[in-house]
Amino acid sequence: MTGAPRPPALDRELHHPTRLALTAYLSACGEAEFAVLRDYCQVSDSTLSKTLSALEKTAYVSIRKGYLGKRPRTWAALTLTGRRALTAHLAALEGIASAARRAGAESGSD
Repeated sequence: MTGAPRPPALDRELHHPTRLALTAYLSACGEAEFAVLRDYCQVSDSTLSKTLSALEKTAYVSIRKGYLGKRPRTWAALTLTGRRALTAHLAALEGIASAARRAGAESGSD
């Protein structure tokens, strides 16, 4: 396999669709409230909580807890580390897609 292009490295922490959707959403805003993220990702409270905890452990997401009036709230924000990881992951995905398109075009198959 010498000379074969090495596939781009995907980030294992962002490979899951919910984690990818969550970080992509957070990349476009300063921070977002838990319920907004849950509704956007279309997951349960439990799933979102576990996802945020996993991303917090990798330092991709920061969590802030507080109150809005008397109601407890949780907000999440993408960290600089998370932003860089997302950018690299998306570049790796694009690299895979580009390589596949080139290979398909070179094969001449219909």
